[in-house]
Amino acid sequence: MERRRLEPRAEWVDIVAEQGLVYCWTEQPDGTMVPYWDESVCYAFDLAEVDQLEQAAADLWELCVAAGDHMLSHGWLERMGVPREAHDLVRRSWDTEPPALYGRFDFRYDGTGPAKLLEFNADTPTSLLEAAAIQWFWVEDRFPGADQWNSIHDRLVAKWRDIAESWKPDGPLHVCWTDAEESGEDMMNVGYLAETARQAGLDVVLMPIEELGWDYDNERFVGLEMEPVRMLFKLYPWEWALDDPFGLFALETLWVDPVSQPDPHGGRGTIWVEPIWKMLWSNKALLAALWEVAPGHPNLLPAYLDGPHDLVDYASKPLLGREGANVTLVQGGQVLTAGPDQDYGSEGFVHQGLAVLPDFDGAHPVLGVWLVDGQPAGLGVRESDSLITDNQSRFVPHLIDG
Repeated sequence: MERRRLEPRAEWVDIVAEQGLVYCWTEQPDGTMVPYWDESVCYAFDLAEVDQLEQAAADLWELCVAAGDHMLSHGWLERMGVPREAHDLVRRSWDTEPPALYGRFDFRYDGTGPAKLLEFNADTPTSLLEAAAIQWFWVEDRFPGADQWNSIHDRLVAKWRDIAESWKPDGPLHVCWTDAEESGEDMMNVGYLAETARQAGLDVVLMPIEELGWDYDNERFVGLEMEPVRMLFKLYPWEWALDDPFGLFALETLWVDPVSQPDPHGGRGTIWVEPIWKMLWSNKALLAALWEVAPGHPNLLPAYLDGPHDLVDYASKPLLGREGANVTLVQGGQVLTAGPDQDYGSEGFVHQGLAVLPDFDGAHPVLGVWLVDGQPAGLGVRESDSLITDNQSRFVPHLIDG
């Protein structure tokens, strides 16, 4: 694993914007703008390192399944803050396995020793467009003939095709993001996912989730033309959805077994992607469950919900936090650094053994391994000047040597 300095393409801003990356700059706290897409460097891996990351992701997926069983059989939903009215549907959807699409494991890795899982972005992972498409176009342009760990696009199209064939939709797939995200990142990530669904043969309707309607007469969700919403992909966390005014409607019309059972709501049901059982995995309580299921596993760090136990070096993370907010790193019993202070933490914290990010010329990378349909599919690298990967992080492309 090597970080290499490069000369960016002269027209890189126009190139990536035309490819959909309209959010290629990040505003710093002092108002200056710096590249979010950073092609002045890249990371190079050899095949053995890629194989190691791929195997770690495959093993951890299986462990996450075991951890989900463990959480449900040991009454974890209450501990995780999942609303009580959703408990039965989480359990049922876990058993019936409605369509699930993707996720991203974030690893600490420097090319030596086993990769260590930092967290699992299982419900609403972003940086998909740059991982699946932008860096692929970059490597084809800059290093023709070079390889990259990246089958994300083809696997997404194949999974949508599988969903279409097993679901046999009687209406379009509605694909939603939230207007509250103003940079364009969520909209473009969803736009890219919509394109993969179209390539799989699905009819797709794009709209902000704020435009999702409720037909009180027929008691069902509807789109912009009052058409029934039979299947909906949302880049919108389940915990937010259930806290919204329409959250109760989502539970009342949730269709959790579309393959094995006709719509139990008489044509009013909606299949949600990702499914509601993802609340088990998108909550950082999963890290503690994984440690209970497989203590000492080489790809895991010790993690606990009820305090740091005997850990002297640890990270304290909100169960439902995002972009490093309200994360505290403790080393030798003293605070090493802390993330931005935002409105996270009331739901509780997980305390995870500290794995300080590696230092490559002052940059600290996190390796995001993407999974599609439970299979490792590719790699995206984000790096920060801080030891906590936050909303100031950069996306850096990668390639494979040898």
